[in-house]
Formats: sequence, C-alpha cells, structure tokens
Amino acid sequence: MSNLERDLQRRALEGRPITVAIVGAGQMGKGLAASLARIVGMQPALIADIDDRRAERAFLEAGVDAGKIVQGRDAKDAQRALKAGNHVILKDAALIPQEGIEAVVEATGVPAVGARVALDSIRRRQHLVLLNVETDVTVGRLLNTWARAAGVVYTVSAGDEPGATVELVEFARTLGFEVIAAGKGKNNTLDPGATPDSVRSEAKSKGASPHMFCSFVDGSKTMVEMTAVANATGLEPERPGMRGPELKVDDLAAAYRLEEQGGFLTRTGVVDYVHGIAPGVFVVITTASGVIRDDMAYLKVGPGPNWTLYRPYHLANLETPHSIAKAVLYHDVTIAPGEIPVAETVGVAKRDLSRGTVIDGIGGYTVRGWMLSRKDALASRAVPLGILEGAEVIRDVPAGGLLTEDDVRLDGSSLTVMLRKLQEAWLAPAART
Repeated sequence: MSNLERDLQRRALEGRPITVAIVGAGQMGKGLAASLARIVGMQPALIADIDDRRAERAFLEAGVDAGKIVQGRDAKDAQRALKAGNHVILKDAALIPQEGIEAVVEATGVPAVGARVALDSIRRRQHLVLLNVETDVTVGRLLNTWARAAGVVYTVSAGDEPGATVELVEFARTLGFEVIAAGKGKNNTLDPGATPDSVRSEAKSKGASPHMFCSFVDGSKTMVEMTAVANATGLEPERPGMRGPELKVDDLAAAYRLEEQGGFLTRTGVVDYVHGIAPGVFVVITTASGVIRDDMAYLKVGPGPNWTLYRPYHLANLETPHSIAKAVLYHDVTIAPGEIPVAETVGVAKRDLSRGTVIDGIGGYTVRGWMLSRKDALASRAVPLGILEGAEVIRDVPAGGLLTEDDVRLDGSSLTVMLRKLQEAWLAPAART
C-alpha cells in the first residue's frame, strides 16, 4: 500500500475525508466529482457553477443521494449544510465558506474566473488546484507567491499534459539525465483560423463547449500548456510557436538532436508539441556518462546517445485527486511557475482586426495564442493572451500579426489585467532581461 493510499484511508477511518470544492461543473468538473466520490478519504463536498442544474446533475451522476444535495444561499448557509453532512451547490464561487472545505479545484478554463477563485481560496487559506492552465501562465507567479505566504499550496493539476510532462522532466533530472526536449502530443487537427462556429458540431459530439474546443483546434491550448511547462522547468521554445513536427514515438530520440548530430535542433533544453503521438507526453534525454550509456543499452532502452521516455496517456481531470491529496496531506506541488519566467503565450490576430474591435476571449473569433520566449515577448512588446479579453484595438492589425502594447488598450477594470500589472511590477525586476 502506498503512503498516499494509507494516509487517505486513515482520514476516512477518522471520519475526516478531504473535502473538496469544485468550481465549474462542465466536462472537467463533472468527471472530477465522479472520481472523488469513489476515492476512500476524499469527497466532492461542494460544486459552484452559474448553472445550478448542471451542478446538481454532476452530483447525481457522481452517485450522491438527491436528498443530500443542498442549494446554498450564502457562505454561512453553505457552511451549515456542509457541517450537517450535505453536498452543497452554489451559483457563485465567491460564496464558498472558509470552514468545511480544504481544497478548491478551479475547472472553468477562463483566466478571469480562475484568478478570482484563486484569490478567494488563498484568502480563505484553502489549497488551490488549477484545471485552468490559462490562469497559471497569466498570473500564476503572483498567485503562487501569495499562496506560499498564506501557508497553502498553489498548483496546476496532475493529469493534464503540463503536469504529466513536468513529472517526466523531474523524473529524468533527478536521475541525473540531461533533458534535450520535452513535450506533448497534439490531440486535434491544427487550424489557426478556427472559430467557435467552425468547430461547433465537433465540439458538441465530444461534449465540450465550442469556445473551449476552439482553443484546442486553433493551437492556443497547446501554446498555453507548453508555456506552463517552460516556466515550471526552465525549458524554452526553440523558435516562436515551437516546431510541431509529425513524428512517431520511435522517431523522437533521433529527431530531437542537434543539427550537427543529424537532428533538427539548433539548441537543446526545449519544449515542443508533436503530431502523431497523442495522447501521450515525452522527454528526450541524454548523458555524457559512458557507464550510464552502457546501462541504458543493457536495459534495452535503446542505443543512445539520446533516449525517449514516453507516457502514452494522460487522464486529465481524473488524475486531479492526486494533486489534491498531495497538496492537503503533504503540502506538495505538482506544477507551479518558477521565479524567473522563460516563456509567454501572447495574442495573434485570427483575422484582420480594425480599429475599435473589442477582443473576445480565448477560443473566440479574434485572437489565438502564440508561444514566444520571454526575451522575444519583451522585445516585441507582445501582449499576453490571458489579458486580452475586453481590450480595444486602437490601430489596425493584420491577420497573423502579433498584438502589441501599441495595438490595444487593455480593459483597466479587468482583474487579470490588474494582477498581471502587479505581477510585472512586483516580481519582474530580475526577469526583465
């Protein structure tokens, strides 16, 4: 029995299961609730969603008795219901009570919502697990700093590609290997001009929202996810937007070599995405030790000098309970940004944007994500994708053009804009070069 399983069983025997609040009862939140309901020592205690019927369905599909589901009117009412052993529905995540909840999982994928939920969770001294990488790459450094000061864990979830990739990177590095490259398989066809309308039918067939699914197809999600990996590990994009080659798993070790070694890399220590290996994640590793190279050959990992470690699956929200349990029981972080950022996901125009256009959100009609090194993003004055929603275009931008600080007027009332400015002012002095 693992320590984690043992400690969860102990919590169950003591009548103290880890109580979790889930914000967002969409595909991710619903699956998480169903998982938590089946894990000894954990329980989905509260679901917050603007659609209370959707939250109720998530509880019912998780096997919760309908008689134990209570609609909370405010924080005190929700706290009383939790204390009585009920499962609570809230229409507003700001009403999550301070007592009765140990961890909050944000599963909306909307940066502004994620930022607000994170701030509230930190204020209430509740551990925060993000199924919202968009928030992390926008203001995660600031949120992580505040969480540590409050004595709680801030972490992106296990299971999504960033968490799964970082786990492989950490595994390789702690064994003394050099990481040449790390990345994910691209699950969907790449169409940079995709809109919610163009993907609506496929999104519906997969039970996803058109905007969320559009962020997968237009490449924004991939850029965001690999930016999170970069900032957690120090690995960088080799080129703007990464390469995105078409490869098989058996081709990775040979392809991810320096050009003079017969590969396509101009430098090592990079992140990338690959068509043809989804839904897995990978790292390509090497070592200068002849002894270890001999051991790798003996272990039938391959002839070297590069080898591929490949995980052929990621279970997304179904792995989130691991991050929750480790945060609560061990104060352990799955993935969080480091002190010095190395990459940004910035905004690129999907179509010609005329002066006066108001930018919509991620996975919308106006912009898509594009990954740059931090140095390139600063040099071009490119605007991070996560703060563009609500911004007004103040000079024409052609399709495919980067949106820069000279092109848009940001929404000064936006929480993410305010937090991003504070993050840059407070934490960025050492990261401006």
